Amino acid sequence: MIENIIEIKELKKVFNKTIAVDNLNFKIQKGQIIGLLGPNGCGKSTTIGMMLGLIKPTSGSVIINNKNIEDNRTSLLEKMNFISPYVELPKKLTVEENLKVYARLYGVKNLKEKIDSLMEKLNLIEFKSRKTGELSSGQKNRVSLAKALINDPEILLLDEPTASLDPDVGDYIRSFIEDFTSNKGSTILLASHNMSEVERMGSEVLMMKEGHIVDRGAPRDMILRHGRQTLEEVFLDIARSNRNTDPAGI
Repeated sequence: MIENIIEIKELKKVFNKTIAVDNLNFKIQKGQIIGLLGPNGCGKSTTIGMMLGLIKPTSGSVIINNKNIEDNRTSLLEKMNFISPYVELPKKLTVEENLKVYARLYGVKNLKEKIDSLMEKLNLIEFKSRKTGELSSGQKNRVSLAKALINDPEILLLDEPTASLDPDVGDYIRSFIEDFTSNKGSTILLASHNMSEVERMGSEVLMMKEGHIVDRGAPRDMILRHGRQTLEEVFLDIARSNRNTDPAGI
């Protein structure tokens, strides 16, 4: 039987009469990497915020491992982690100090071994004693990824994980995330403006526009269905049109 580790039911969020997310419904199976695409302001980050229990839905529910996030936030978040460009690590702490703080928060065993391993794999050893606020954007991103993996999460919510990274470093990080998912069996929701990244990593794509999911499917299937050559062309087609494809029929 297929196990749905995440289920979003009729999820809606209204800010001051503005509908940011409007009755979302989708399921994610254990071990999948799902891409979440859409133009700025479409509701991606708000959706991730509600999935983490950081934003209270106006209506609807987020079900993680058959439990509502609102009622079980503490226990569920122990098995989750995230990256967001809108959440910065403490700037006055060093890289190593930041990772120690989060490792303790998550109750990580073999703390030093885990931190040393992540810093080595993400090429952070030379920055371990440097204050996080003194790092470049790309270096901060790598520290954020180390933080996100510190507890070997079952569910990883990634909002622009390779933003500000050089192409070669971005490619290394994508491979690192793919290997982590394969080895740990983790489930990932990947929100990104990098279409080739989503096309490469995602087994399925959810396309958002104006708070709705307007299309969904495997990247190659979506490209063929829209008669395009790349996922970026599909994205532009949807973003510029008034057409709302019913994902329930896909």
